[in-house]
Amino acid sequence: MDLDPRQYEHVAINENDVRSIVLSYLVHDCFKETAETFIACTGMKQPADYLVDMEKRKSIFHFALEGHALKAIELTKQLAHGLLEENKDLHFDLLSLHFVELVCSRKCTEALEFAQTKLTSFGKVQKYVEKLEDLMALLAYEEPEKSPMFHLLNLEYRQSVVDSLNRAILAHSNLPSHSTMERLLQQTTAVTLCLNQELGKDGPPPFSLNTYLRS
Repeated sequence: MDLDPRQYEHVAINENDVRSIVLSYLVHDCFKETAETFIACTGMKQPADYLVDMEKRKSIFHFALEGHALKAIELTKQLAHGLLEENKDLHFDLLSLHFVELVCSRKCTEALEFAQTKLTSFGKVQKYVEKLEDLMALLAYEEPEKSPMFHLLNLEYRQSVVDSLNRAILAHSNLPSHSTMERLLQQTTAVTLCLNQELGKDGPPPFSLNTYLRS
């Protein structure tokens, strides 16, 4: 099938669709106050319980990012009963955040005890063995932030765990695990790649998020 990018130039954009996209992003990323203001200003309607759950999700992510993974686990079990039992990878990652926090606080004895009581069982599954080895290796360094496993201590790692937790909680509640904006960007990237392959070297340049946002 021949693809002509010109056919997309004059597609009308519905204002209500744009509002839905913005609200989807705000709710997905737990910007509760902004979402409430946006709903009030635009006259949109959103179920009240959706906003309540958003506040609960926000608390969970705050605790996880601030080094209180055990509290995040406790609240997750309350909000999404059975999720962590079903999603062992996510449960392991959250427990790992607490272990890393103990290491960073130089509480090595407590970290070792925590690993023995909470992480040892994961060692029975091969896919967790390498991760456990990396975690335990942190104990060998006086300055773990300078170790080869330093990425486990970074905010980016915690953020990635929090993002996975967010998507899992939403999916557990039968809600979209990705915001509409994320899906649109993914679809735009896919379409652009198809156009590039179809049109060859003379086709449009590769999709750039910065270019997209400036347009």
